[in-house]
Amino acid sequence: MAFHATILTLYPEMFPGPLGISLAGRALEQDIWSLDAMQIRDFATDKHHCVDDTPAGGGAGMVMKADVLARAIDASPADAPRFLLSPRGRPFNQAMARELAALPAATFICGRFEGVDERVIETRNLIEVSVGDYILSGGEMAVMLVLDAVVRLLPGVMGNAESGVQESFETGLLEHPHYTRPQVFEGCAIPDVLTSGNHKAIAQWRQQQAEVITQARRPDLWKIYQEKQRKA
Repeated sequence: MAFHATILTLYPEMFPGPLGISLAGRALEQDIWSLDAMQIRDFATDKHHCVDDTPAGGGAGMVMKADVLARAIDASPADAPRFLLSPRGRPFNQAMARELAALPAATFICGRFEGVDERVIETRNLIEVSVGDYILSGGEMAVMLVLDAVVRLLPGVMGNAESGVQESFETGLLEHPHYTRPQVFEGCAIPDVLTSGNHKAIAQWRQQQAEVITQARRPDLWKIYQEKQRKA
């Protein structure tokens, strides 16, 4: 079953953008997945197609209006879960990418300005998702990031399905180092174990390297990994 993404945005011309090339682009051409980008302004009823207003209680910036956004959301597929890209949302990770890839469809709302009226989040059961601890100008780039991670996991997208299983985060560890020809580059040779033909030794070396790198670079992941190992 093809995966379908509906995107609610003030800038539909941004899509498919980078998602129209490389793996995601080829999968789009092959109908492994599809997308619709809906213009939120089309659901404003005033002559200026206003989608935002000043924040209640005062403060800087503007807030996306609940009524306009609600009409846009109500026009999207009713049976698809709805995700709002938001800095305060659930952190997006590889596990969540797999959850989304298992769905037949999903709707993504691209926020803008200072945020979205809380009432539309509550009444439309929006699931807030964050792509990192930083602020973007809007949710469009965040949606592209999420969809790129999701689409590559769809059946038939990657030439070697095993590639998606042995990547960073899939096992709870960062990925081991990679090497390819030439055998020697600027005086540095490929580690002997990788050319030994001993597949057991290669697997052990890769596991050890993944553990060393994770412990050094992501102690938060290393702690979780150790806890899981103790419970196993």
